[in-house]
Amino acid sequence: MSSSRSAMSSIDRAWLCMETPCSPMMIGAVLIFDRPMAVPRLKQVFRERLLRFHRFRQRVEQDGDGAWWVDDPYFDIDNHIHVTALPEPADEAALQSLASDLNSTPLDGRQPLWQVHYVSNYGAGCALIVRVHHCIADGLSLVRVLLTLTDDQPTPTLHAVSDSQTPPPQAKSGLGRHFRRLQQRFRDGKQQIQALLTNTREHRHYPLRLVQTVGDITLECAKLSLAPADPQTPLTGPLRGRKQVAWSPPLDLDMVKQVARGLNGTVNDVLMTVASGAIHDCLTQGNATPPACGIRVAVPFNLRPIDQPVEALGNQFGLVMVPLPVDVACPRMRFRQVQEQMSRIKRSWQAQVSYSLLDLFGRGPAMLERRALDLLSRKASAVLTNVPGPREPVYLAGAKLTQPHFWVPQTGGIGVGMSIFSYAGQVQFGLITDTNLGVDPTQLVSSFQTHFDQLREFAGPPQSYPEIDRRRAG
Repeated sequence: MSSSRSAMSSIDRAWLCMETPCSPMMIGAVLIFDRPMAVPRLKQVFRERLLRFHRFRQRVEQDGDGAWWVDDPYFDIDNHIHVTALPEPADEAALQSLASDLNSTPLDGRQPLWQVHYVSNYGAGCALIVRVHHCIADGLSLVRVLLTLTDDQPTPTLHAVSDSQTPPPQAKSGLGRHFRRLQQRFRDGKQQIQALLTNTREHRHYPLRLVQTVGDITLECAKLSLAPADPQTPLTGPLRGRKQVAWSPPLDLDMVKQVARGLNGTVNDVLMTVASGAIHDCLTQGNATPPACGIRVAVPFNLRPIDQPVEALGNQFGLVMVPLPVDVACPRMRFRQVQEQMSRIKRSWQAQVSYSLLDLFGRGPAMLERRALDLLSRKASAVLTNVPGPREPVYLAGAKLTQPHFWVPQTGGIGVGMSIFSYAGQVQFGLITDTNLGVDPTQLVSSFQTHFDQLREFAGPPQSYPEIDRRRAG
């Protein structure tokens, strides 16, 4: 096999350097299927479809303050797909316990940074526990990659994808690589100057809008840096490194949409409000009082173009700090405050600012980056992600995917991660916490349904959209 070595992007390197013994920087997933799979067929699917993404055959090398993707000359898919079984009664608690163990265990840096455990005896079917390091891909990109492994029917008629992908040529010498980077930066700068001149010439008000945009970005930088740390609650504190995962029964997506229409909001507004209510319950246990200022959660905001090919891995998102009104007991008022905050953030430059800061941190010394990220992480109590999945059921190696669950890593000193994932007409809530915190993830996720039911009562009868209803009926 020919050797390939390519520089890791500054953004991806930032996520690589975020890893600490207490916070492995990996995206975790538990995928539940309706029937067992033939392990040889499962491995063949991964070999033919996943390995066409060259990154999954490369390990990471670091030298000084640089990081590189390097072909693994000893790559063997058997080192990445493992077969295991749950102890009896092989129920949900046993699967969550195994997933907790694996999500507490960092990936082996001597190999490509991904692992899959095939659980052969979960219920009447099976499950896959997947772990992928965040430096390979963000959550949205990883979902797109995993979907390339699936089919829309149990027995696919499409031909297999080739398992080879020619990597881009790389300069062999260090001087050559440095020269190529300088050339690329020069071209990028030239394109930016040309775009500026073109916009100034063709649009009379462009200079004024540019000045306003620069002012908005500067203001967002100031807000982010000057924002106080989140208050001390059971969600915050020193981390142990031992993780515990849990998930809730799914919500019906059509019902969530009805509630959103009844409240004149969005599906995301509804789900964020439900999460706020669940956290409210967590913070009011034992007659405790939630902080009057609420809390913030760090929410990934996608910056990836919708037409970007799936082969473009890496991280292309910014983190926005979303205030959650966990101090508000009324579901309707809580919804309105969430809706207002989400609307404000959508109009802001916060995602672009945080993305640029990560890019800057990724170019500097790892120690400086960790200190900066620790400072930013104190401004949030949890990470909350919402990723849309396929609208129709999909199949992997002949088995139907019935329930997908995902978790994202927590940056800096954050020890709580919440995930929302929609799939085949259902919405799944997942939670991962550090066991050193005063949070019972099983109890927290169990209250999602309760708070959704409360919000549904306040929504009233859903508004009718005849044209949409006719299209659905057709």
